[in-house]
Amino acid sequence: MTSELFATDREPTAEEIDALLAERSFPLVEGSRATFAYRGEADEVYLRSWIYGLPSSQPFRRLGESDLWVLALEVPERSRVEYKIEVVRGRRRRLIRDPLNALLAHDPFGANSVLHGAGYETPFWAEPIAGVRRGSLLDLEVESRAFGETRPVQVYLPARRRRRRRYPLLVVHDGADYVRFAALTTVLDNLIDALEIPPLVAALTTSPERLVEYADDPRHATFLAAELLPRLEEELPLVAEPAARGLMGASFGAVASLAAAWRHQGVFGRLLVQSGSFAFSDLGERHGRGPLFDPVVRFMSRFRAAPGRPAARMFVSCGVYESLIYENRSLVPLLQQTGAVVRYVEARDGHNWENWRDRLREGLSWLYPGPLWMVYE
Repeated sequence: MTSELFATDREPTAEEIDALLAERSFPLVEGSRATFAYRGEADEVYLRSWIYGLPSSQPFRRLGESDLWVLALEVPERSRVEYKIEVVRGRRRRLIRDPLNALLAHDPFGANSVLHGAGYETPFWAEPIAGVRRGSLLDLEVESRAFGETRPVQVYLPARRRRRRRYPLLVVHDGADYVRFAALTTVLDNLIDALEIPPLVAALTTSPERLVEYADDPRHATFLAAELLPRLEEELPLVAEPAARGLMGASFGAVASLAAAWRHQGVFGRLLVQSGSFAFSDLGERHGRGPLFDPVVRFMSRFRAAPGRPAARMFVSCGVYESLIYENRSLVPLLQQTGAVVRYVEARDGHNWENWRDRLREGLSWLYPGPLWMVYE
C-alpha cells in the first residue's frame, strides 16, 4: 500500500493513514530512496536539511486534501542526515523535530532528527560495553599569562593507570562537547580496552571565545605549547617526545590544532582534524563566509605560502555533505608536501558531532596504534 499511496495524489482515508503510520517507521528507507512523512494541518511543509549542493528547504507533497504530507528523496547508502521539518500555517513558520522519528542527534544548540540511510549503523564502540573499565576525569586549573587568567582543563586518565608508566598525550579542543556529543571518553575506554590504541592521557580544553581564539590567535597557541603542556608534564607521567603528543579538534577546533602546531613546530607530532573550517581565497579576503572567517583566511594564506612541517602524522576527515569539503580536500596535498604522513577520510555525513564521533576509531587507532594494530597491521 505504501508505494501505491505515495505514487499518486489520491486522498487516503483516515483509516489508511492510521494503518500506514502504525505499520511503518519513518523516514521510510527502501534502498537508496527515503520517504519522509508529516501528519498535521498545514498550508505548506518543508524538509530543512544541511546537505551541501541540495536546496536547504524542500517541499513536501500533500496527498489530496488529507492531513498527510510526504517527500521522497534519493539518499546514498550509508548516509547519515540531520534535519528538521518546517510547518507553515498562515504567517506562522515553525521548525520542529520529526514527530514520526524518535532518532535524535544533539549538539550545543539543541537536537535534530536523524535519517540513517541503508547500511548505516551507529558504531558499537561508541556505546558503553559491558566489562570495559572506565577512565577517570581530573580537574585542573592552569594559570595563563597569555590570556591573563586561569583556564579550567579536564584531564582524562585511562583505567588501570600505573604511576610509573609514561603515557602519550592528546589535547582536545572543545573537549567537553566531544565528551557530551561525540562520546569521546566512552570511545577512549573501549579502544584502550580492545588494545586498538594504547592507554593515553587526554586534556579536554574549552574556550570562552572559541571563534576568536581558535582562528589562529597567537595567545591560544602559546597557551597550548608553553603553558598547558609544561603544566601537564609537571602533573602527570607523560612521554616527553613530540611523537607522543597530539592535537585534535573539529571545525574551528581543527583550525586551532593546525595553527598551534604550525606556530610551534616540533612540539606536537600528531594531528587529528575533523571538518576543518579551513576557508581560503586566492582573491584576497573575498571568501564569502562572513567576517568571523577573516582571520582564518589570513592564517590559511600564510600557511599555504610557508607550511613548514607542523606535524609528522595527520588524520583529516570531512563529510561530503559539508560546504567545507572542497577546502579539506584541497588541504591534503599541501599537508603531504610537508613530508607528513597523511590519512584522509570522507563520509556521507554533514558538519556535526556524530559524524566526528564516527571517525574517531579510525583516526585515533591510526595516529596512536595500540598493541592490536602493531601486531596485525
